[in-house]
Amino acid sequence: MFKALQLTKGDTFAAQIAQVDEADLPQGDVTVRVAYSTLNYKDGLAITNKSPVVRVWPMVAGIDGAGTVSASDHPAWKPGDRFILNGWGVGETHWGCLAEMARLRGDWLVRLPAAFTARQAMAIGTAGYTAMLCVLALEDHGITPAMGEVLVTGATGGVGSVAVALLGKLGYQVVAATGKANEEAYLKRLGAASVIDRASLVGAGKPFQKERWAGVVDAVGSHTLANALAQTRYGGVVTACGLAQGMDLATTVMPFILRGVTLAGVDSVMAPLARRQRAWDRLARDLDPALLESMIEEVDLDGAIDKAQSLMAGQVRGRVVVRIG
Repeated sequence: MFKALQLTKGDTFAAQIAQVDEADLPQGDVTVRVAYSTLNYKDGLAITNKSPVVRVWPMVAGIDGAGTVSASDHPAWKPGDRFILNGWGVGETHWGCLAEMARLRGDWLVRLPAAFTARQAMAIGTAGYTAMLCVLALEDHGITPAMGEVLVTGATGGVGSVAVALLGKLGYQVVAATGKANEEAYLKRLGAASVIDRASLVGAGKPFQKERWAGVVDAVGSHTLANALAQTRYGGVVTACGLAQGMDLATTVMPFILRGVTLAGVDSVMAPLARRQRAWDRLARDLDPALLESMIEEVDLDGAIDKAQSLMAGQVRGRVVVRIG
């Protein structure tokens, strides 16, 4: 038996810490012991049942995990290897890693860089790995620090906090958008050059506005993304990776055909292994461990349900690490 955060849905929905039989683990060619997991926005949606994230019941929550392989039929993995798991439908269609044990597919796993402990890897989690994918997309489209300001929306969240830290260290002039005026000092410690009120972005705006941003990392969607597009400079790049405000996007083609703006979609769930490994290798190089530590709030597995509710209520800053072992 092992301990897990289990989600069930019969006549009513329930999220509870339960004892689960190892014999009930799903199919997979690698069995792991999870040392740490984390809470991402998608985990919050699943654990609070605010969105139909889970598609198989019962479900063990947790889209991320880090720990040690305990058994393997996969040629690339052997007992004792340290791993990271992000996405691949885990916690949605396949039992996840908010649990002491998990059975996964070896093709889903990334080797834990030597620079990170399992705890640090989960402080990064899908949110931070997604932030790195956004930074790589800006770089791959030719956006350099010399080109001007880069906007990060939802800046005190998981994606935003890591994006601010990464971009700041890489020399970009980061403008952090947040609704939490009391977090300005936190964002400037991470690397923001300035902080703006998200209120200037969240309402319906003109489809074509004054040019400002060379690049954007947006985890918010809806009107925020539309306004960011409308304010992006000629040849600029907007990376879109989230929908905290909403999944709608009311805009026009004008930023694209008159300013040559690029809207780059960033997917972390099904990204191929090479892209994942590149992101984690860059995180090991470019993310300051001290800044990462300043983002962390740690809970044990028993506290994960309450913390997921706080996350969905907008009461969490930075990254939540869940201690499993």
